Amino acid sequence: MVLLSLVNESPILLPLNKDKTMYDGFVTVQERDFRLRIVLPSDRQLKRAKLHCCWQLKHLLRGYQHIVKQVRFYFTLTCVCVILQEVALRGHPESLSIPPPQYYSQLITEMEMLGWDKLLFIDSEFRTLRLKAGDSSEREHILTVKLKAKHPEESPECSADVPVPLDMAWTPQSTLEKLHSQFMLVLESLAEFWEVLDEIDRRTWVLEPERPSRADTMRRIAIGSNVSIRVDVNPRHPKMLPESCLLGAEHVVTPLRNKLNANMHMWNPGSSVLHNLQDVLEIEFPSPATHEKSSFSAECGICYAYRLETAIPDQVCNDPRCGQPFHQACLYEWLRALPSSRQSFSVVFGECPYCSKPITVKMAAPLS
Repeated sequence: MVLLSLVNESPILLPLNKDKTMYDGFVTVQERDFRLRIVLPSDRQLKRAKLHCCWQLKHLLRGYQHIVKQVRFYFTLTCVCVILQEVALRGHPESLSIPPPQYYSQLITEMEMLGWDKLLFIDSEFRTLRLKAGDSSEREHILTVKLKAKHPEESPECSADVPVPLDMAWTPQSTLEKLHSQFMLVLESLAEFWEVLDEIDRRTWVLEPERPSRADTMRRIAIGSNVSIRVDVNPRHPKMLPESCLLGAEHVVTPLRNKLNANMHMWNPGSSVLHNLQDVLEIEFPSPATHEKSSFSAECGICYAYRLETAIPDQVCNDPRCGQPFHQACLYEWLRALPSSRQSFSVVFGECPYCSKPITVKMAAPLS
């Protein structure tokens, strides 16, 4: 394939005046330079920009002027490069992968309908686009769209940082504007879900994930030193009781587990998840306003680190006088190496490296 010198890759244009309404430079394709000049009107309206070029480039662009005229400043140069690529590859077998001129014309028309302000990125082949969208709570989201060569006849591939499958309806009559509108509806359907998690992130110490994305449904919330609760919120029913798992030493976790089971009937879908969790567990979660995160970031007693790739210590010695935390992977490898330990299926039984009291650990899952 031809390597293109695009505007966002090398400074091929330089302003010729202080007002920056005139630019002069070169576009390079297949190690061949083509001279061009872009002239903006005094009001800098990009739609009325003029392209002046050498006769060789003008000859190559014959038949494509209507496409070039549709494009704004940045895309004028990129579009020229793509057209030159198509012309240079004409007659070669690999040129069959290059979309026809109508593809670019259609794409530019659709972007005009959607609005150029929605476009965050487009690649040099005009295939991958990133479109921005803001929901009703001013959270910013990005929709990545990968167009097929037969666009709009073929449906594009769409992806976004959301916790549900992104099933977008598409017909040959669909446009990027309609696709963006569908994405906005998906975002609004998830607004309550993100409000639940935003409150947890804001008012508690979240141990995992370290940097949650908008697609993450799980939060591991600190309750105290070496004790936490992992909740998995349902994106479709975010106010309902989430799947929960208490983590920590048994002598600390057991009373909390008993309260959770006994008070589960008190769960009120009309209240926030955080408020409900505090009611059923009969606790107040430590918050950034009242506690330092270091209070809940005890290091592993084997590797002496808090994070092991993405994992944090979640295995705790059950002896109240010890309570030393370990990474699951560290404890598993430690116990498995000791001749006094024994294994039954996926569970290893051995002694705590610190206090020598009995301790067990399940086989560690591979680190991703």
